[in-house]
Amino acid sequence: MNTPKVWYVTGASQGLGLTLVKKLLTNGHRVAATSRDAHQLSQSVGLIDSTRFLPLAVDLTNPDCIDDSIQQTLAAFGRIDVVVNNAGYGMAGTVEDISEQAIRNIFNVNVMATINVTKSVLPIMRSQRSGYVINIGSVAGFVGAPGWSVYSATKAAVAAFSEVLALDVKEFGIKVTVAEPSGFRTGFLTKGSLEFITTNIDGYEAVKKTQERYLAMNGEQAGDPDRAAEIFMELAESPEPPIHLFLGKDAYNRASEKLTAMSAELEEWKSITIGADFK
Repeated sequence: MNTPKVWYVTGASQGLGLTLVKKLLTNGHRVAATSRDAHQLSQSVGLIDSTRFLPLAVDLTNPDCIDDSIQQTLAAFGRIDVVVNNAGYGMAGTVEDISEQAIRNIFNVNVMATINVTKSVLPIMRSQRSGYVINIGSVAGFVGAPGWSVYSATKAAVAAFSEVLALDVKEFGIKVTVAEPSGFRTGFLTKGSLEFITTNIDGYEAVKKTQERYLAMNGEQAGDPDRAAEIFMELAESPEPPIHLFLGKDAYNRASEKLTAMSAELEEWKSITIGADFK
């Protein structure tokens, strides 16, 4: 049985975030959840219980707004046990076609918001000498696909941030996991969650074919968001949760294949690698 905790979940108005919030409330947890529209969030969740649910309108690109939401959560519930940095969106297109501003925008949401929420909550967790941070990455941050270079870069950044953060905060009793799912049936491939940028450049056949294949998957993804939410609750009860957790059979297969290929490449180039040192 899950011990009731206080959770802070970003990007909670749809998809995995919304599924998680509903599951948490059903299981007796207290939840602060963020969205750009708190009223819409409340309607989506369908629970009006201020003793257990705190919907927050938060601009995650504004650190002051993040800090204020963390303080509101602390005022309402007295502590924060688990943070889920779930807010983010996808971007498909060639790097030639994506504007610099679009790249900055997705890094601001997928990466900087994750870092800034974490920065804001760490003093509370250090004071508590306990806490758990779950950052939602993607298998794409480890094994990318053609046409997803910028999105993959954001999720690779989230994974690297999480790895080192786990080392930094271990002494305070704070744990960190980066969840790296493959395709889940959350609406991620729909407008509002995916910025899809077509190309008129000749060539880029691998990109075009991959984009067609991914868009055709919408609504048919193998990943179950309800099961993912249950897994997150189970992780919060674990004394030693993993730093990396790939979610979905496709994620497991892709990660396994890359690890095998990386190991082989590492050994093939070993003499060159170690030959770079002073002799």
